[in-house]
Amino acid sequence: MDDWQAVASAINNRMAELPITQQELAERSKVSVATLRELQYATATRKRSARTLAAISQALAWPDDYLRSVLTGATPPSGAGSAGQADSSSLVLARLDQLHAEVRRLADAVERIAVDVGHGDKDTSSGRASERRSPAG
Repeated sequence: MDDWQAVASAINNRMAELPITQQELAERSKVSVATLRELQYATATRKRSARTLAAISQALAWPDDYLRSVLTGATPPSGAGSAGQADSSSLVLARLDQLHAEVRRLADAVERIAVDVGHGDKDTSSGRASERRSPAG
């Protein structure tokens, strides 16, 4: 018998452990937020494909058949091998990419603000600089 509650617990526990949001998991797994929600709350009224469970497993840095094993009550494969390390590294690199993009976005916003604020002061500061140089010259 399939244990969708065990799948829900496994997904929710892993999301808290990583930590990863539902939206991030949807983006990484290419599974809709609605499907993830059904799985997280064990409200799935239809059977999910092995491919869907594999995609979620991969996005959570588990072996492909991890959630399928949880569902069927089999012992889930351990992710301790090099594949698990590679998956963890991929998650870290993906998160770093996200952070890098966010920092770049913030730096661009700060630069725009500095230009907007500095634009009005630029003429004034240039004038002040000229005035300061005049008495010394």
